[in-house]
Amino acid sequence: MGRFLARRLIQSAVLVFAVMTASFFLVHLTPGGPGAALLENPKMTPEAIERMRERFGLNDPLPIQYAKWLRNVLVLDFGRSYARNLPVADVIAERIWPTLQLGLASYAIGFLGVPLGVYAAARRGGLGDGVVRFLTVVGTSIPGWWLGLSLIVLMNSWLGWFPNGQGGAGFWDHARHLALPAVLLGMGGIVTFTRYVRSETLDVLGQDYVRTARAKGLDERLVQRAHVLRNALIPVVTLLGGLLPGVLSGAIVIETIFNWPGMGRLFYEAALGRDYPLLLAMLLLGTVLTIVGTLMADVGYGLVDPRVRYS
Repeated sequence: MGRFLARRLIQSAVLVFAVMTASFFLVHLTPGGPGAALLENPKMTPEAIERMRERFGLNDPLPIQYAKWLRNVLVLDFGRSYARNLPVADVIAERIWPTLQLGLASYAIGFLGVPLGVYAAARRGGLGDGVVRFLTVVGTSIPGWWLGLSLIVLMNSWLGWFPNGQGGAGFWDHARHLALPAVLLGMGGIVTFTRYVRSETLDVLGQDYVRTARAKGLDERLVQRAHVLRNALIPVVTLLGGLLPGVLSGAIVIETIFNWPGMGRLFYEAALGRDYPLLLAMLLLGTVLTIVGTLMADVGYGLVDPRVRYS
């Protein structure tokens, strides 16, 4: 395990460096780079633009800009946001907590798909299986943005039960603001986990060791828990590789619809305003989280399936 982790950490460091380098040069070499973003502000005089270019280091040759940026990133200094004139780290830190709340709440709801998948597989062809499969098809077919707008009209505008945005007056008020976006975002997880777990559980139920356990007279609940569920969770571990980046990267559409101040909405605002220091920092954060999530999934395989060996 130690050698496996060391090898993966080295590979991850090389991959992060490659993504950082590619992101930096793509942003600066494409039309409408950081220099052009400053020119688009009609309120800025040529003298002010020149001062801003000097302040952000845009007058330096591109290799020098890259060397300075890389040096600063290594000490977690991502520069200043063009639009907010604040340190990028402070801007991101302000949005991390709302994003974490929404992400964890939505994944907690999404995990309901695991017992639903096991339930449907155990009653294959029955009424319960048919209802679960019907609901997953409906959940897959309905566009999230349409359902979100419909919930806003019904629950917010008409009934006034669940307001938009981030609440601040106590726990229950905050929970009311969080409920709708969390449920809507968690529905995708319920559908995904249900379908994967049902399919994998049906495959495991047909294995010889399950039939042998039942032939020995073991209690059905023990068979389901010890022999079926553990092996059926392997694809779930794969999906959990996206848990960390999914929780902290935000959801652009949901956060925009419900006016939730998360990372997804921040990324959209940064892209729309061409706030390149903020964009580069968020791209780097997403890359690191994806790599860490993948590594956690690889380690999780060994915890779920003892047959997995690391070499």
